[in-house]
This record gives sequence, C-alpha cells and structure tokens, in this order.
Amino acid sequence: MFTTPLYCAEAARRDSAHQLATRFALPLVRQRPSQGYWLELGAERLELLTIGKHGAVYAEFVDGAAKHRREQGGGRGQPVAKAIGLKGAKPLPHVVDATAGLGRDSFVLASLGCQVTMLERSPVAAALLADALERAHRHPDTQAIAARMHLVHANAALWLPGLPVAERPEVVFVDPMFPDSDKKNAAVKKEMQAFQQVIGDDLDSAELLQAALLAATQRVVVKRPRLGAAIIGPTPSAVMNGKSTRFDLYIVKALLSAKPLL
Repeated sequence: MFTTPLYCAEAARRDSAHQLATRFALPLVRQRPSQGYWLELGAERLELLTIGKHGAVYAEFVDGAAKHRREQGGGRGQPVAKAIGLKGAKPLPHVVDATAGLGRDSFVLASLGCQVTMLERSPVAAALLADALERAHRHPDTQAIAARMHLVHANAALWLPGLPVAERPEVVFVDPMFPDSDKKNAAVKKEMQAFQQVIGDDLDSAELLQAALLAATQRVVVKRPRLGAAIIGPTPSAVMNGKSTRFDLYIVKALLSAKPLL
C-alpha cells in the first residue's frame, strides 16, 4: 500500500518534520516529489500537495473560514450545534468526532464550549490536524478552543469499543466519506478530491455506526449529503434537513427501548 511521503521545505523545521514522520509513520523524503500527492512542511504550515490539479490542502483553525466562524458564526443556531443537542442550560456534551477529516465540525463544536475528541485513522489527515492544532495552541485567539480539542490517531470502529464505561462520550459525530456516485452532480471540493485520492472512502461505515451506537450515551449524529444514502443499520430517530446537508440523528434511549443494538 502506497504511503504519502513527507517533505520538509524549511531547514529550520527539520525537527518538526521528524516528529510528524515518527508520530504518524510517514516516510520522510529529501526531495520534493515530482508526481502523486505528498505532505510538505513549510515555514507557515503543513500542506497536502500535488502537481497541477489544485492548490494546497491544509487544516486551519486560526485564519480564513475558521476566523470567520469565530467572529461571525451562528452560535448554537448552527445546524451542527442543533444536531448534537446544544440548547438552553443543558450541560455541554463531550463529543467524539469519529471521522475528523480537516476538523471543521470539531472546531465549531469546540468553539461553542464542547470538549471534542477528534479521531482520524488516516496518517495524512491526522498529521494535517496535528499541525493545525499546534498553530491554534500558539495563537491567543484560539488557545482556549484548541485546549478543548484532543487528537487521537486511530480507527474509530476499533477505538470506540475499547472505551471504559466512565469515558464514554455523550455524543458521537460521524461524517463518513462515501464514493463519488453518492455526491450526484455536486461539485467536489478540492480537499475532497485530494482526500479521496489519498485517503479513500469509508467503506466500513456500517461497522462504524454500530460502534458509535454502543459507545455514545445520548446520541449519534451522522452528517450526510442531503440526498445521500443512509448508513446501513437502524433507522434514524430523526432527520434534520438543510439545503445541501442533512443530519441523521440516532437517539440512544429511543433505540434501546425499541430493540437491542446487538
């Protein structure tokens, strides 16, 4: 199986590159690749690059869209906040983002005060997240938010069943990557193109949903394209539809009263 290489473009960051390569089992190369995809650590950040197809893909919690969300975001009125059950004086849940990707939903939830555990099995995505988190920890505007975000490089379908009872989260959030056919004619964003080339689809989504249902104490939230197929498994307790996205909600108490999960 091909492993995405890591190239360090800045001599001053060689130690950081070695740490990333060791932590995520990435091959560290001395020359910038001339084909395929690779991770490149520059002066500012870690990026996923390729020749000619699109620009750099990276995780970002300080600037750009993340900054806009912090300053202009809709608070608890945001769809993802409603989906995980943020309302009134109800205690903020611990959320496990089982398919963290570039961490955007995790960042929104952490910015609203939730403790978020980000699970990511891809070494490429996990490395991008680790780099973004490090930068967020250093910036005064995002230090408090980053402190509520914990990255775990692991397969969620295997990690969730191993949780002790006392550490089970209230909410498990799942945003699986499905094949292109599931996206109909919608334009695929550049990072999705890159991720599908480098990371691949989540073909074990049914197993992940089952693990999530057994781990969450309150609900499992599955994010899907509005017209996308549901994950094979129990029927959602409720569905929240948006313009291009929907959330399938699985309320654990309701499912348990209906029939056993096993």
